Amino acid sequence: MTVTVPAGRTAFSHAAAITMTSYPNAVILGIVEGLTEFLPVSSTGHLIIAGHLLDFTGPKAETFEIVIQLGAILAVVALYWPTFLGLLRPSQRRFSGLRGLLLLFLTSLPAALLGLFAHSAIKEHLFSPVTVAFALAVGALAILAVEKLPRTKTVFTLDQLSPGLALGIGCFQCLSLWPGFSRSAATIMGGMILGADRRMAAEYSFIAAVPIMFAATGYDMLKSWSLFSPDDLLVLAVGFAVSFVSAWLAVKGFISLLGRTTLRPFAWYRLALAPLVLWMFW
Repeated sequence: MTVTVPAGRTAFSHAAAITMTSYPNAVILGIVEGLTEFLPVSSTGHLIIAGHLLDFTGPKAETFEIVIQLGAILAVVALYWPTFLGLLRPSQRRFSGLRGLLLLFLTSLPAALLGLFAHSAIKEHLFSPVTVAFALAVGALAILAVEKLPRTKTVFTLDQLSPGLALGIGCFQCLSLWPGFSRSAATIMGGMILGADRRMAAEYSFIAAVPIMFAATGYDMLKSWSLFSPDDLLVLAVGFAVSFVSAWLAVKGFISLLGRTTLRPFAWYRLALAPLVLWMFW
């Protein structure tokens, strides 16, 4: 049975799709997802590029990428479990209990609303290697500009996070709806512009990703789960596990790196990658 896919995607049969979600591809995509999900380089952009290079595109591919994205999300929950546990019960910390949940809600709200109303249009018009290439370049230039801005740092810990700052970061997060821009880049830059320390902005970016990404992945999985058969479950599990481990290592390494450098290396990487993507896919 042939599956109809959106414009710009390759149609494929259900049987062929299972072949394309092979174990090597699951490992490759799991590594790509885990390493890029929380770095300011765009995991969605890299997965779109990797999917086209592996000839794995279409609705089933998108759902596979969503499943392995959940592995990356759970890596953050595992790394920051005391923080997430503190959200379930009040403590002496200000980023805990109902106040912490409110701050995360304010950060998630703008992108959730925009994504709800623009979800179909974004998937139809922005999920292609060419649009990703432009987003990579625009995001890189934005990173370089933000790093050059004179800033007064006033927020160094999660406990200093205010509702206004949380909502402001959430507004910047809307930029991540353009695949290739990077949710991590958008929220870290937003936090830095609004007065947060770079490392603190990165850690809040990881934590704030969890609720909106859980909601988005849950929504897409419920809509698309019927595309998979029991034969696909082990392949999904492999991609999920590889993504979890890769994301764990990437987050720990990124936080350590931010203690010694800026976001500029990631901007230069994006600028180098963007023309390569255009050359490969234009």
